[in-house]
Amino acid sequence: MTAAAFWWAFTLAASLAQLARNAMQRDLIGALGAVGAAQVRFIFGLPFACLFLALVQGIGGEPLPGLTLAAYGWTALGAVTQIAATALMLAAMRAKSFVVVIAATKTEPAQIALFALLFFGERPTSALLGAIALATLGVWLMSGVQWKGFGAIALGLVSAAFFALAAIGFRQALVTVQGGSFVIRASFILTLGLATQTALALLYMGLFDRPRLRAMAGLWRPSLGAGFMGAFASQFWYIGFALAGAAPVRTLSLLEVPLAQVISARIFKERPSLREGLGAALIVVAALLLVSGAAG
Repeated sequence: MTAAAFWWAFTLAASLAQLARNAMQRDLIGALGAVGAAQVRFIFGLPFACLFLALVQGIGGEPLPGLTLAAYGWTALGAVTQIAATALMLAAMRAKSFVVVIAATKTEPAQIALFALLFFGERPTSALLGAIALATLGVWLMSGVQWKGFGAIALGLVSAAFFALAAIGFRQALVTVQGGSFVIRASFILTLGLATQTALALLYMGLFDRPRLRAMAGLWRPSLGAGFMGAFASQFWYIGFALAGAAPVRTLSLLEVPLAQVISARIFKERPSLREGLGAALIVVAALLLVSGAAG
């Protein structure tokens, strides 16, 4: 059995790590604001990405992949859109339930499939279409028929569009970079993307928001935890992208939504409704359909 058959395991690991990172970032919003909390994942994630790359290169003994202009262009697209997506998501979390905002951002797989069809002519499989349809219905149920606080939900939906563009950008970077195994390509593009994001974040705060930069330095301990979980999650996202593509990986990641319910109940004391429970069940069914379709 090839490594590609285990793309789902890498995706589940990434989802768990990302959920932990989201919760850590939410705790930082009060002190750093949505923008500052978003930048934590990049600035404090870069050292860990460099460490991951060094470990992968040291263990495998592979040279670094060859960087082409096209590969860096796709990486830059992913880096910039991911910054915007994260900031919008955290801004929405300030005004709406953690689990509902996570649900809104999880319309991302449908948007990935649409963008891939429009820009690259990639037609989704019937299993993927069915999984996206069920998962989207689950998201709709979890968000409620009459969405209260529509402004926050709208931010979540726009955030999902940017996350979709980021996933497509990083996926294309992984397939256009030259040489190397899927693991070292994932580590290399992760490091390159985080280096770009860190440079942009430090430049912005150095010019326009020095107090927030000082506040971030004062909160280095929780920021370091969020940075580690962000880099850890991205490492596995990129491996999944390299093995299976953006749309299947991000569709399976919808399992993060019912997991977010557990966090809401246990940490934020946000109890799910019956409607949210039904929506979560549909998302689980969608994930099972996706994995069984890929296995078949």
